[in-house]
Amino acid sequence: MNTATVAPIAAARPNNAGIDARRAAATPRGVGIGFPFYAERARNAELWDVEGRRFIDFGSGIAVLNTGHCHPRVMEAVRSQLDRFTHTAYQVVPYESAVALAERLNHISPGNHPKKTAFFTTGAEAVENAIKIARCATRRPGVIALSGAFHGRTFMGMALTGKVAPYKSGFGPFPGSIYHVPAPVALHGVSVEDSLAAIDRLFKADIDPEQVAAIILEPVQGEGGFYIQPPEFMRAVREICDRHGILMIADEIQTGFGRTGSLFAMDHYDVVPDLMTIAKSLAGGLPLSGVVGRAEIMDAPAPGGLGGTYAGNPLAIAAAHAVLDVIEDEQLAPRAERLGQRLKARLVALRATVPQISDVRGLGAMVAVEFAGKDGKPDPDFTRQVQARARDAGLLLLTCGVYANVIRFLFPLTIEESVLEEGLDILAAAMQA
Repeated sequence: MNTATVAPIAAARPNNAGIDARRAAATPRGVGIGFPFYAERARNAELWDVEGRRFIDFGSGIAVLNTGHCHPRVMEAVRSQLDRFTHTAYQVVPYESAVALAERLNHISPGNHPKKTAFFTTGAEAVENAIKIARCATRRPGVIALSGAFHGRTFMGMALTGKVAPYKSGFGPFPGSIYHVPAPVALHGVSVEDSLAAIDRLFKADIDPEQVAAIILEPVQGEGGFYIQPPEFMRAVREICDRHGILMIADEIQTGFGRTGSLFAMDHYDVVPDLMTIAKSLAGGLPLSGVVGRAEIMDAPAPGGLGGTYAGNPLAIAAAHAVLDVIEDEQLAPRAERLGQRLKARLVALRATVPQISDVRGLGAMVAVEFAGKDGKPDPDFTRQVQARARDAGLLLLTCGVYANVIRFLFPLTIEESVLEEGLDILAAAMQA
């Protein structure tokens, strides 16, 4: 018998194609993926796949990583909490860190009135609970949202979302008493006056304003195309709400935590919402969301009416405290403004050689470039080509817009200057190819 030692066979290194084949067999096609490669590790604004290829991340997991991948202070906060406990269910055995985070958010969110904060897990869950709170506080059923809005994939989230494909296709019927009016987008021929006239027609034809609980809107539409709500529209909505006893809900899930050059996008306006939904960059990649609002409104639901098994998970709460510390200590909101101005200047300069650029817009580092053809119509094909060329050169870009003709920029606010410049060079080459 041969007793010679046989060398072990080295395990095959994972590869993107093999994993993607397994994904297609094991997970439903309804969970789409943006890029057909698989992450192995990441740091700040850079990501490496299982084959060792490096990418510059201008998407931040859809605006979740304002403080970058694996910020050392966030990671250390999570490790420290991990040694204490990972779960008690806040509504069974609460913990001081969640109370302290609520106090911080009440203090830094827009408005000087008394506020309270409730924690949840996902952005859609925050939206669901904001509508629950609004209906409970007003005893009214109706909710008004905008075309192009995105508020989540739950049934209430889908009902509020103002874009059918792919979010609503095949899933109806949706909850009742939800109404949409056109968002004011001058680029597409909808003025502030048009939007306000649509609200007036809604009150005349479809629902008595005395039956409307809330108007929900994103200060800067996310999935809808990064369209910024005009200040005069926000003031008019606030006046309509005050006149009819309607609550104004600002969905800050994508806009919050320094992205727009202020801690919250509503800081750019001279009106204050009654309720505000938060999530995404709140906890640096851990699942945490919340509703912040006027204390008397937040107290409308009875005990037990709000909550969730994982709501306010202690690891995510610890991460959120660290995120707020980083945003303040590293001055990420002012940095977002500087980086955004730099990006917009580069995009405007590219218009001379890229005639498809029809618009460049943004608040802070929440910037978008929109593409149109020679006929002036949206050009989703060119948009996809730019995204694909950039990907092949090592830059991750996200698209958005009702017409899928917008590239949105969501790089971490902590991105190194050299990495940002490298990414912008790749972007320019992809547009000019």
